[in-house]
Amino acid sequence: MPLDPSVRDRIAAAVSDGFDAQIAFTRDFIRFPSRRGEEHAVQDFVFRALRDRGYTMERFAMERSAIERHPGGGAFSPEHSEAPIVVGIHRPRQETGRSLILQAHVDVVPEGPASMWSHPPFEPAIEGDWLYGRGGADMKAGHAANIFALDALRRAGLQPAATVYVQSVVEEESTGNGALMTHLRGYRADAALIPEPENEMLVRANIGVIWFHIEVRGVPVHVQRMGAGSNAIDAAYRVIGELRRLEAEWNERATAQPHFRDVPHPVNLNIGKIAGGDWASSVPCWCKVDCRISIVPGTSAQAAMREVADRVAAFARADGFLANIPPTVTFNGFQAEGYVLEEGSEAEAVLARAHQAATGGALESFTALSYLDARVYALFDQIPTLCYGPIGENLHGFDERVSLASLRRVTTAIALFIAEWCGVEAAG
Repeated sequence: MPLDPSVRDRIAAAVSDGFDAQIAFTRDFIRFPSRRGEEHAVQDFVFRALRDRGYTMERFAMERSAIERHPGGGAFSPEHSEAPIVVGIHRPRQETGRSLILQAHVDVVPEGPASMWSHPPFEPAIEGDWLYGRGGADMKAGHAANIFALDALRRAGLQPAATVYVQSVVEEESTGNGALMTHLRGYRADAALIPEPENEMLVRANIGVIWFHIEVRGVPVHVQRMGAGSNAIDAAYRVIGELRRLEAEWNERATAQPHFRDVPHPVNLNIGKIAGGDWASSVPCWCKVDCRISIVPGTSAQAAMREVADRVAAFARADGFLANIPPTVTFNGFQAEGYVLEEGSEAEAVLARAHQAATGGALESFTALSYLDARVYALFDQIPTLCYGPIGENLHGFDERVSLASLRRVTTAIALFIAEWCGVEAAG
């Protein structure tokens, strides 16, 4: 049942009253350089913030064996984070509404050379409407919005009349195992909301992702006798060319998917890292290429990995050099399938009303071409999973930033969504 207008106005006013504190909290959040494996301190920060608000707390580690047994688990590597997962639990006095997962991740991608930023990447700065800092948009601003939306309900004298799990995870940027671990731990709800920076739109469909690296070996000789050796870097470029042909074929197949038919180039192969050779005057005897490629919903990660491996093997057999020293393909990191959010759920209808009230416009949806933790709850919990958040720019780039006006609107929408979806009772 839609919120009473007077209740809606109280909640919106409460968000505004707490917004300065929310900005300060978000800036403190950004100051943690929570790159992969370095999220322990920031998770302690989140734990204390939720504990101090009176939530029931749990903090737990990844269970590698359980993740590796699950078809949606990403591959472990020495770089895999060992930081804990943090969950704060709100329980009502009387469970009359629908339960909810509010999820966000704290891990951020490397910032690159600090000299390329207008402001130091972990010293948040505000210019006009924009809050700058690595991880601010992706997605510490959304993470804080989850917390402060619940704060706003309390400020308005209300609390959710259903169980709410506030989940803070790691490994979103590299395997998706943090979100998967909450599923394996047994956390379940009637819906999930993840405020990734989606420009105030709802993700309707989302690609899957696999990571892999290819290692090519060569025959080293002095450069004066280059013809007597075999250049591993040159051979790696030939393999990359074959992967580009596979990418083109997968894009052609994607046109059969309704949500991807009109999206230009939905399948992207990224050559993310390359290293090889030992000496400028020696024919290189090794080359390693790290890749990321996307897959459309309905294609399992396992099937996509088999096709990549088979394609590289077939190409190598037809190559005069690689036939004798075949390259190896190793799958690391993401092994995640995409998902489609089916239209017509009550959760989406509630979010649409909340968005309309907060922004004055209709809720739009789109197809996202990056990995999202929403796949865990959509595919494995099979619940409505709403990925919706503020306007952000330069994600994974220099001068990452989030719009403060948009953040206020989205926090209001989240608070209104919680109130209608979970129902409300007098704050305890």
